[in-house]
Amino acid sequence: MDTPPVDALPVAGWFAVAEAPGAAGADESVRAVVLRARGRGFNAGVDIKEMQRTEGFTALLGANRGCYAAFKAVYGCPVPVIAAVHGFCLGGGIGLVGNADVIVTADDATFGPPEVDRGALGAATHLARLVPQHRMRAMVYPSAAATAAELHAYGSVHTVVPPARLREAALALAREIAAKDPTVIRAAKASLNGIDPWDVNRSYRFEQCFTFELNLAGVSDRIRDEFVGRSGPAS
Repeated sequence: MDTPPVDALPVAGWFAVAEAPGAAGADESVRAVVLRARGRGFNAGVDIKEMQRTEGFTALLGANRGCYAAFKAVYGCPVPVIAAVHGFCLGGGIGLVGNADVIVTADDATFGPPEVDRGALGAATHLARLVPQHRMRAMVYPSAAATAAELHAYGSVHTVVPPARLREAALALAREIAAKDPTVIRAAKASLNGIDPWDVNRSYRFEQCFTFELNLAGVSDRIRDEFVGRSGPAS
């Protein structure tokens, strides 16, 4: 991903991310996928300014459908997906990382759900795959962040390295997986998804229903306007 200036994805960006894991996994020669980003951070979530520039609910619906498709594509990729995270990982970034198979981070990485401060809900499903239940709630309500070191202590992050070593650390792990029998690895991915304790796609879709309600009530639009006003013109 490469979406300057702040690494927030527009609607088209989410659908582009959604296409990549499936296309990679459809290639029988591919044995692992690394999901990473350029720029200041891994992902800053949805492009709020694009949403506020757009009349009606078109951008909102596009963002929700795009996020759902992207998260689902990472989870459903036929081969293991390794997320290589640096800088900030916010909102939709949590959805991508939470649905990845293995996470490698730079030591400057932070993970946070800013949705409450943006008049939305979502990705708690995926945050709960990274931190314990009560920590997840203590992050969602105040829009608090967790460090890479904290997630590593929980066991949800595989490796924490200096930023300059992040790409190589992710590729080294990918090569380790790629050295295994590809038929067995694809079967392992399918079997591990099949024994998950909850359906992440359905759970995230349930969260999105509350985002729609908040938007229909006008609450979300007001909060997003306040956010755009604090961060600069919506252009």
